[in-house]
Amino acid sequence: MTAQPPLTYNAFVELAATDPAVVGLVLKGSRAHDGMITQHSDHDLYVVTADDATTDLTRFTGHRTLELDLVIVSLSEFRAAGMPGCERYALARAHIVLDRLDGGIAQILADKARLGSDEAFQDSGGWLDAYANAVYRSVKNHRDGQALAARLDAADSVRFLLELLFALDRRPRPYNKYLEWELARHPLPGWDTDVLLHAVDRISATGDVSLQRHLFALVEAAAREAGHGEVLDAWGEDLDLMRTQ
Repeated sequence: MTAQPPLTYNAFVELAATDPAVVGLVLKGSRAHDGMITQHSDHDLYVVTADDATTDLTRFTGHRTLELDLVIVSLSEFRAAGMPGCERYALARAHIVLDRLDGGIAQILADKARLGSDEAFQDSGGWLDAYANAVYRSVKNHRDGQALAARLDAADSVRFLLELLFALDRRPRPYNKYLEWELARHPLPGWDTDVLLHAVDRISATGDVSLQRHLFALVEAAAREAGHGEVLDAWGEDLDLMRTQ
């Protein structure tokens, strides 16, 4: 028996576009980020079908090759994807290949790209507390001569910091791979991208306490302006350790 050639992205898109059950095709990942494609980049494609529709395309469920990675979901499942979850950013920056809902697919992606005001406020409060906790532990460990623990806590703080800053701007945090890409095209209001990336890089690598304190001061000001003073004040006198000496 002659082996069938691997299914290509273009061939699948052509096939799916002729299926009336398919209401949307959405490409995510590096191929949805201009300038990020490499020789190893596959096509990560969401195939969105109408709720309760039947289609032969379900035979491709779980299909994954070096060129093509398929996720086949119903419209309801697609609305819920990444809400919440790490997939949210991927879909927020995804490209629409097919939208049979007169802009409905585009609206779903737009909703994923923008956190609701209540959601953003709640999330940013939680991330602020986690960030303060990591900075406090890092600085305290540095003071007590626990160098490795101090650096590890500093690295943890960077994760919480980025979650916080993007939540304050009502955006899902990008994957680390796309952080520089995202900030180059969509800077965080009130933050100098180069300065922020330098701080993130140095703190992650060295746990620089002076830089952590300087950055914490900037974050504290932004957080208080956003209405999160209560979260910070709950730290009481421990704030003094985190602030510039």
